[in-house]
Amino acid sequence: MSHLAHSQTKKDFKSALPLGKALVLYVDRLMLNNFRSYERMELNAGANSVVLVGANGAGKTNLLEAISFLSPGRGLRRAKLSDVNRLGSNAPWAVSGRVMTPDGERQLGSGLLPRHELSSEASADRRIGRLDGETLSSPAAFDDILQVAWLTPQMDRLFIEGVSGRRRFLDRLVAAYFPSHTRQVNAYEKVMRERGRLLGDGNADQLWLTSLEKSMAEHGVAVAAARLDALGKLSQAIQESQSAFPSAVLSIKGELEEDLGHRPAVEVEGAFCERLFATRKYDAKSGRTSIGPHKSDLLVRHVEKNMPADLCSTGEQKALLIGITLASARLSATQFGAPPLLLLDEVAAHLDEKRRGFLFEELGDIGAQVWLTGTDKSLFEQMENRARFFHFSDGKIEMDS
Repeated sequence: MSHLAHSQTKKDFKSALPLGKALVLYVDRLMLNNFRSYERMELNAGANSVVLVGANGAGKTNLLEAISFLSPGRGLRRAKLSDVNRLGSNAPWAVSGRVMTPDGERQLGSGLLPRHELSSEASADRRIGRLDGETLSSPAAFDDILQVAWLTPQMDRLFIEGVSGRRRFLDRLVAAYFPSHTRQVNAYEKVMRERGRLLGDGNADQLWLTSLEKSMAEHGVAVAAARLDALGKLSQAIQESQSAFPSAVLSIKGELEEDLGHRPAVEVEGAFCERLFATRKYDAKSGRTSIGPHKSDLLVRHVEKNMPADLCSTGEQKALLIGITLASARLSATQFGAPPLLLLDEVAAHLDEKRRGFLFEELGDIGAQVWLTGTDKSLFEQMENRARFFHFSDGKIEMDS
C-alpha cells in the first residue's frame, strides 16, 4: 500500500442497516495521521458495523489497530509505540474518533507526545490521550467511555503459548465490567518495577521497601478480587447463553486468587506482604518478582468434551475464543450499559458457512458495532445490507455503493 494520503471515496449511497439491534455505542468517524501505512485517512462508519475487504497487506489490520488505541494499553498488536509511526515521517502518529455513546457524543484521541513537548525525563515512547479537547496524562480514562475487545489471528495460539497472553486477555475481559481494573493493574506493575529497582541497587531503604510492598499488596489483591468477580459473572453468562459456539469453563490459577477463596481480603494483603518480605533476597538475585498476580494464568476447559483448551483442535480453540468473546460482550452490555466495540480480524475466513451464519446472527443479537476484515467479500454475504462495506485497493479505501 502506498504512503500517499488515503481518503474515503465520496458517493451517494443507501445507509446500511445496523447489525441487528440499533447501536447505542459506536465510532461514527475515525481519523488517522501518520499511522502505519496511512499519512492521512478519514472513514465515516455511522451507526453501522463495518466490513473491510482487501488483499493481505492492504492496511485493514492497521485500521483495527488504530481503533484499539481508543482504549488503554498497547493496542491489538502490542507494538512499540514509536514503531506505529508511518515510515519516513517525523511527525508523531495520532488517532481520533467521534464516538456516539448512550450519554451523547464524545471525542477521543490518542497518539505519541510530540518530541518538543517531552521533558528531559519523559520517555519518547509515551502515549497520551485527548478527551473532548482536553489532554490526558494517559488514555486510562477511555475505559469509562468506550469498551473495545478484539480477536486476531495471532490469538489463535492463545491456549498453547505463554501465560502472559492469556493473562492480558483475562484482564481485558475484567476491564469490560470494572473500568478501574486497568488502572489497578498498571499501578501494581509500576510499584513492582520500583521495588525491583530498589532491590537491584543492593542498598535499598528497608522502610521504603516495606511501603512499596504494602502498596503492591493493596493493588495486587484488588486486581485478583476483580478477576475472580468478573470471571464468576462471565462463567454464569456462558452457562446461560444459547450460543452456537462451545461453552467454556473458566478458572484462574494464581496464589492471591486462590487465597481470596478462603480468607478475607485484608488477611490476604497481610500474607502477601509477608511473602514479599521473605522473597526479597531471591528477587534481588533473580531480578524479578517471584510471586503475585502478574504470575496468574487463565485456565479454560471445553465443556462438551471436558477437555483443557490447549488439548483441543485448532478449530475448537478458535470456537472457544469466539464463544468467550461473545459471552463477554453480552455481559458487558448489561454491566456497562452498552456492548463493547468488537474488532474481528480475519475471523470469518476460518469458519464454515454455517458457523459464519451463527456468528453474524449472534453479533446482531448483541447489538455491538463490529469491525471485520477479510480478503474475500463473499465471506460476508450474510451481512449485506446490515453493515457498511469498504474495499481496499491501489492505496485507497472506497466504500461499496
